[in-house]
Order: sequence, then C-alpha cells, then structure tokens
Amino acid sequence: MKNNPISIRAYAPETDTHALSQIWLEAALIAHSFIGEATLCEQRSLIEKVYLPKAETFVACSDGVPVGFVSLLGDFIGGLFVAPAYQSQGIGRMLGEHALTLVSELSLEVYTANEQAMRFYQKLGFVEQSRRQYDDEGLPFENALMRFSR
Repeated sequence: MKNNPISIRAYAPETDTHALSQIWLEAALIAHSFIGEATLCEQRSLIEKVYLPKAETFVACSDGVPVGFVSLLGDFIGGLFVAPAYQSQGIGRMLGEHALTLVSELSLEVYTANEQAMRFYQKLGFVEQSRRQYDDEGLPFENALMRFSR
C-alpha cells in the first residue's frame, strides 16, 4: 500500500502522454480483459493521439508521479483509470469527485462486463440510463450510459 499523499493537477501533454497511456493499458488489460490484449494494445495509440488531446484531463500523482487520471469531454467522462498498484486506495473516488467539482452533471459509458467499474460509479452516485450492445469501435461489448446530477 502506498502512503504518499495524492495530488491532482492538470494534464501536461509533453510529459504525461506516455505515462497516462501506460496507466490506461495496464488498467484496461485487467478491467477490459474480455476485449483482448491485442485489441487493447492497438487502442493505446488512440489514447495518445486522439482521446487525450481532445479531452480536459486531470492527473492524480503520488510523490509527483502519475498514478491515475480522469478525462472530460465537456460533461462526459471519457475515461477514469488508476494504475493497478494504486487501485482500491480512494484515488478513483478523488478523481471522480474532482470532476464533479467542475460540472454539476456528468455522464459516462462503462462496459457492463466491467462489474467493478459499474459498482464504483454506482457508489459515486451515477445512475444507469440505458445500454447499447456495441462499443465505440463497433465491437460487441455492451456499454451502459450512466448519469450523475446534483
């Protein structure tokens, strides 16, 4: 267990891109194992070249080192990931709560097969609105649309 205090700061593309895509990949290999390692490795370049540049991203750091992040597209959480070694320590909650300080309503999509994430977002107060059978890449992995409002 890590005991260093966690700070949250804005994303710095010149220094954070590789570290955040590595966090994404390590966490996704566990949380989204049903997608398959080859597909996730291919998607990593999308994280670096498309998703991070489009989003407003905030980075959770332990002793100055990135350990998680949340990416916002307006009032939509495009991604919230914590490095596996730092999970279950409240960092995901901190990132989610930080996002909620910026906007009063938030929505997100989560793979329904990722039961841990479904429970996590429900504990934060998100409520499922609908489901769709295919993900953004057109792959047959069900997603739930969840929404939080004050």
